Amino acid sequence: MKSTPFPFSSSSSNNNNGSTGTVGAPPGSHLHGKRDKQTLNIIMGKAMPCLLSTFAITTIFTFFLYSPDPFNLTPLPKQTQKQQQQQQQQQQGGDDPHLLDQTISLKPPPSHPNLKVEENCELFKGRWVPDHEGARYNNWSCPTIPDSKNCFRHGRRDKDFLNWRWKPDGCVLQKFDPKEFFGIVRGKTMAFVGDSVARNHFESLLCLLSQEEAPVEAYKDADDRNRIWHFPKHDFILKVIWTKFLVAGEERMINSTTSAGIHDLYLDRLDENWARDLHALDYVIISGVHWFFRAIYLHQDSKVVGCIYCNEPNVTNWDVKMAVKMALRAALNRINNCKECKKTIVVVRTFSPSHFENGLWNTGGTCNRTGPARELEIDSGRDVYEVRDKQVEEFQRVRKKVKKGKKFGVLDITRVMRVRPDGHPGLFWGNQWMKGYSDCVHWCLPGPIDVWNDFLQAILTRLR
Repeated sequence: MKSTPFPFSSSSSNNNNGSTGTVGAPPGSHLHGKRDKQTLNIIMGKAMPCLLSTFAITTIFTFFLYSPDPFNLTPLPKQTQKQQQQQQQQQQGGDDPHLLDQTISLKPPPSHPNLKVEENCELFKGRWVPDHEGARYNNWSCPTIPDSKNCFRHGRRDKDFLNWRWKPDGCVLQKFDPKEFFGIVRGKTMAFVGDSVARNHFESLLCLLSQEEAPVEAYKDADDRNRIWHFPKHDFILKVIWTKFLVAGEERMINSTTSAGIHDLYLDRLDENWARDLHALDYVIISGVHWFFRAIYLHQDSKVVGCIYCNEPNVTNWDVKMAVKMALRAALNRINNCKECKKTIVVVRTFSPSHFENGLWNTGGTCNRTGPARELEIDSGRDVYEVRDKQVEEFQRVRKKVKKGKKFGVLDITRVMRVRPDGHPGLFWGNQWMKGYSDCVHWCLPGPIDVWNDFLQAILTRLR
């Protein structure tokens, strides 16, 4: 690397005739030379300590000014131009956490216009393998990263959790390619239907697509739960539609203001917040489980048919997996029977596991790991896989009865994500009202959740 000149040094230069340009005696005079030498000795004797002090101070100042780490004297490797730019950003930002993730290397995915997804490849059976290509976006390249998922902004320093990719057994999972994805969805409308984890998935896709075209916000409701973005160049509309249970549900209130912590769920009625838009959707990415882990009374045909976490006499006790199964069945039946939804493609996304360790979310549970875990290290419990199994069963059931024109796929991420406890925000989610509580449910952006869109692109390619 070319060295930087010392900023306060000066260089001597000779004039054209070789003279020194002295003043006070004619050139060549013996008196001039003697007096000049005496004067110079006096000046140098008095000025030398000052010059040495100035040189020392300037050297130290310059070292601290230009060294990225003045207390580490290990020789630095030769830097590329990109690394120099990143270093300058760090120096300008100091310890500002807003700029921490600018050191994440970005590498666009390779374009594979002729790559075909192997039809017989089991995408979701495999393992995580090291991949040092880095993240595919950051704060600067994706300004829509929500604050609560912006882990680097809130002080997360480790980055190794970004250096992994999913490797299916026996085949290769192509990394998300925004150009190829836009080629699939051009002129279409896609909606993510579900809870805040569905929103998390939507936000990952928004960031990945924004590397090709900047989206334009078209709609946001007052609660910021339902949003619409438009990609004009590709005539593509991307939505997220909020629903807790897919079916209609109500929260019981005390004095109309305070939650009683109990919900009533109606298994024979869908949540119209999303169902009324079905006819306008070309792609539906459907999910939703996390809200079922609470006290819920289940209604069908105007009768209470069961309850979750109630232990009430004369009321049948239901477990979470059966309630999830029945709610998803109602949603998939509605889509399959929709006469106006002639060519709708539906992808069922399975349960995204949380990773609280040493407690629950409200009892000191944390998720502090910095890399993938082995499956034996994770106490998954039966609920995670039992819920996933019921979701897959409902997908298989509706696929056997699929009506003409419609297509169904499954995004089976449960086992894939079970071994990624390192991908959650943990304490780095910036909630001022819940300091000390860890978010081990949602996923950092960028992060392991981005692989969901690698899977999504592969699934949509198969279903075309």
